[in-house]
This record gives sequence, C-alpha cells and structure tokens, in this order.
Amino acid sequence: MSEQTTATSLADLKNLVQGTPAATGEGAAPAREPKRDAQGRAYATGSRKESVARVWIKPGKGTITINEKPQGKYFARPVLRMLIAQPFLVADRYQQFDVIATVTGGGLSGQAGAVRHGISRALCNYEPDLRAILKKAGFLTRDPRAVERKKYGKMKARRSFQFSKR
Repeated sequence: MSEQTTATSLADLKNLVQGTPAATGEGAAPAREPKRDAQGRAYATGSRKESVARVWIKPGKGTITINEKPQGKYFARPVLRMLIAQPFLVADRYQQFDVIATVTGGGLSGQAGAVRHGISRALCNYEPDLRAILKKAGFLTRDPRAVERKKYGKMKARRSFQFSKR
C-alpha cells in the first residue's frame, strides 16, 4: 500500500503531482512519426460530397498537378484555386511542396474541396507538427454536407407536387 499524504497548500500539491507519470511525460502519447514513401512523398485521401481525391505531396517549387493537368487548366475559377492553396497558406508552406492529385466523382467545387482535404491530410503525414494548425483551421475534418435524397411522394427532396383543388 502506498502512503497517503495531504497537501496543505498549492505548492505541496504541485510537488505531489510532479512525481506522477503523467507529469513526467512517461504516460504521454509518443510524438507522431512522418509517413513518407521511398521517393520521399506523403500520401493521403481527401473527400467532399461525392468526390474522392488521392493526393501525393513532395518538397518542390509549388507546382500543383490535378489529373495530369496543371491546376490553372483543371480549376479555371480563381476561387477553386484559392481553396486548394489554403492549407499551404495556413501552415506557412506556400510554394514549398509539389502536389500530384487524381480526382474522381462529383463536380468541380466538390473536387476542389476533396483536393484541399487530401492536401491537409498529406501535410500532416509529411510534417506531423502541422496537425494542430490545420485542425484548428478545420481542414482535417471532412465536410459532411451532401445532397439530400429524394423522398417518395415528393417531386424532389422536399418539394411537393402542385396542389389542385379541382
């Protein structure tokens, strides 16, 4: 049995707690290891609505290739290109990584969201210290919003047929 001691002040309590495994870091989770392949790339999968993006990042000049096309050609709208660059800007790694992504399904907006999600997860795999920053910005959470399904007895998900009195 261990001996019980009582703390009469906060200083006594601090001294008691310092000897415990949680305070010394013994029970704390180990630091995350970077996940990289033989070529030094980090891989992650991102998704949004019906779109799924497979993303590889590696150190480079900042070129982004999506389905073997440059980002400006694939995503013509500046808003979508800005969406993809957000994880790098938040993590202060703009134009330090080359991105190769393959995207399937959905429309352009959903695909851009999927690529952003994939880039964020790949950055976490490459540099685990960035996880807290990207998590706080909300880039690691998959956006759950999707199209509502059509119900029977309705024209669309919620729209009813036109009422006819006669």
